[in-house]
Amino acid sequence: MARPSLTGSRIRERRTMTGRKQADLARSVGISASYLNLIEHNRRRIGGKLLSNIARELGVEPSALSEGAEAALLNALREAAADHEGAAEDLPRLEEFVGRFPGWARLLAETRQRATGLEHAVDVLSDRMTHDPFLSASLHEVISTVTAIRSTATILAETRDIDPEWRDRFHRNMAEESARLAESAEALVRYLDEASSAEFAASTPQEELDGWLRQSGYHVAELERALPTDPEKIVGRAESLRSAAARSLALSYLQRYRKDAEHMPLAAFQEEAQKGGFDPAALAMRFGVDLGAVFRRLATLPADRIGGEIGLVSCDASGTLTFRKPVDGFPLPRYSAACSLWPLYQALSRPMAPVRRLVEMGGRSPRLFLTYSVCQSLQPAGFDGPQVLEAAMLILPQDMVDAAEARAPLEIGTSCRICPRAACAARREPSIMAEAF
Repeated sequence: MARPSLTGSRIRERRTMTGRKQADLARSVGISASYLNLIEHNRRRIGGKLLSNIARELGVEPSALSEGAEAALLNALREAAADHEGAAEDLPRLEEFVGRFPGWARLLAETRQRATGLEHAVDVLSDRMTHDPFLSASLHEVISTVTAIRSTATILAETRDIDPEWRDRFHRNMAEESARLAESAEALVRYLDEASSAEFAASTPQEELDGWLRQSGYHVAELERALPTDPEKIVGRAESLRSAAARSLALSYLQRYRKDAEHMPLAAFQEEAQKGGFDPAALAMRFGVDLGAVFRRLATLPADRIGGEIGLVSCDASGTLTFRKPVDGFPLPRYSAACSLWPLYQALSRPMAPVRRLVEMGGRSPRLFLTYSVCQSLQPAGFDGPQVLEAAMLILPQDMVDAAEARAPLEIGTSCRICPRAACAARREPSIMAEAF
């Protein structure tokens, strides 16, 4: 049965919009006007046949009057309220607000979504300005050219008796430098336009792959079937994978995905994961696979099935990020060098020694994340090549942290507290204590 806080308000709003009187609607559905008045003022529960009859009289589907119709909107507004101090005291009346003013509620939710997207864009651009070599070189070239033009202009303006030949030479230099400045600025604007789009258009094959996986939610349903689709066919249909290098990366990813799915079938793996508090070590023993495979499999579980998003980031032996599945509240930079990745690099420095750390991300609303990190060999050393290492870090958000802590508690005092900005390392170096799992 639906809770009344939304249903009653919606019935009253719909009745008012259609111009029907309360007594008329009550008589048509076989109840008293006083009882309908209690329903509309959220003092009586309603469901089943009565709700269906009222919906029919008002010309809408019963779901349009029930609570479930705005579940996503309510969740979005609750998340928005969690980011603002003082909003928590109004949460008990949130459902009433959504029921009485659905348009305003959608506007607030959409505004918050746009603001979140813009914040994400700023983070991406800030990260690129700090670590992207192309952007750094472009900015350096623009500044150098502007300085050269300014120096030449100063000489021309302050020197009265200058030889005509030198004056012509200075003019030619200014013209050449101005043309170079225009070309550099145009290239820089094009590059920034790519990064500022809603989907952050890819500029490298790895970013093409990241964007394609983000669109699918990192879950490939075609590879979960008993007879999975050929990965080459999936890649062939992916229009967003434009370059040959990106398609090659996607094919390698899907082939490993299919292998993981064969060893850890979705239904059985999801059940075991939720039952055991998403403990990677227990899952690795249960399915007879390595920790890296468990990390990858956990990151492919659909968020709507497990009640939250699980993040994953991996890097090669040089520390270069090779995969990024971000989680809300736990920023993952494109070009590494951020303290949120310290657990990953700590595992990289100690191969085959798994690390578990509790990470607190700073901000107005600090959040806790449980991270598991491990560095494993993808290719052992031999006559045909050197050893190839890969490190991976699994990221479990707050709600999953609670389930994991119920199994094996972690003390905050012996774990790491990290803020989400790389600049924090210059202000305060956090503890790097960790424990194996």
